Amino acid sequence: MAGLSSFGKYTHAIVCCIPDSLGTRPAKDGASEGQPEPVDLAKAHRQYGVYTGILRQKLGLQVIELAADEGLPHSVLVEDITVIQGDTALITRPWEPARRGEISSIKKVLEELKMRVVEVTDDGATLDGSDVLFTGREFFVGISRWTNHRGAEMVADTFRDFAVSTIPVPGSCHLKSFCSMAGPDTIAIGSSEAAKKAIRTMEQLTDHHYDTLTVPDDPAGNCVYVRLGPKGSALLHRSPEEFPSSQQPFQKLPDLTLIPVACSEVAKLGGTLSSCSLLINKKLDR
Repeated sequence: MAGLSSFGKYTHAIVCCIPDSLGTRPAKDGASEGQPEPVDLAKAHRQYGVYTGILRQKLGLQVIELAADEGLPHSVLVEDITVIQGDTALITRPWEPARRGEISSIKKVLEELKMRVVEVTDDGATLDGSDVLFTGREFFVGISRWTNHRGAEMVADTFRDFAVSTIPVPGSCHLKSFCSMAGPDTIAIGSSEAAKKAIRTMEQLTDHHYDTLTVPDDPAGNCVYVRLGPKGSALLHRSPEEFPSSQQPFQKLPDLTLIPVACSEVAKLGGTLSSCSLLINKKLDR
């Protein structure tokens, strides 16, 4: 399959710099009881620097940084905005209307990279990139507070070469709040009831067998798998300082270079490791 042959191969990453307003923004779900835990802004900047350094130096990617937007704290969660597979980018319909400016910036970069850009224009569709899991073979789309069935249909309409299945996601979570790909045929999954139910549904809906890597903490189920060419593959995963009990399962992946990364501060806004960048495989012009 074309998707599988290029799965995990990337040349570029789009990220957004941390705005100072990140430290004053309430939790993304907007429905948390009591006061949300405040963001440590200095720590957020440090974590961003480490993350982008890993993308450049350890993964060898060309990193494109969008300027910080003080009026748009959630702009750091760039995965919300776009679903990318191959040379096609589907611009989603984010939950904050104010993010249209961010969409324009990301769209401009994608067009400069000569990507095929498609936009969700159906007013009845809602779609968040953090609800879309591409396995290299097919798409799973979480039906959540952020994404509806019409949004999932837009994924199917855009990426017609791949099967698209929908997975119910309860509460204010995204599908990728507790799962991700930890290799071409391995799904990392958390241990909550929602995560267990989601993986059972995936297994029922797919014709392919995926291995599962179960971690005790749901947020640790969100990883970033990257192929490094002849040098092998790497897996970015949440750090032992954040989730010590979830480190041992990753040792079952001896063929991968394991790279622990902390993102505790953007996580306070509902962010994950994968939501902090858009990864692109830009084929060189012939």
